[in-house]
Amino acid sequence: MRFQVRYRCMNSMRMYLQVIPNASRNEIVGRSENGEYKVKIHSPPVDGAANKNLLKFIASTVGVSKSKVRIVSGLKSRKKIIEIDGDEKKIKQYMDNGI
Repeated sequence: MRFQVRYRCMNSMRMYLQVIPNASRNEIVGRSENGEYKVKIHSPPVDGAANKNLLKFIASTVGVSKSKVRIVSGLKSRKKIIEIDGDEKKIKQYMDNGI
């Protein structure tokens, strides 16, 4: 089983996400069997719109600015690795509360 947190570096953490674009609304719907967070995004995957909306949604969910959230891997994939600057415990708590 792969955990959602794989890498930590000086007040930042990386998380695995499975993104579902073209949803009716933005929401965290749960976790997959391998520990990835499943995130529905309203925007279509056209011209980076879903990625921009994903970063904005995650930032607002965990209570950080958009500049503290970035996609490390998976710009053109539904499976993404994101990095968030901030306190790991608080970030995980906010993500789990969003489910």
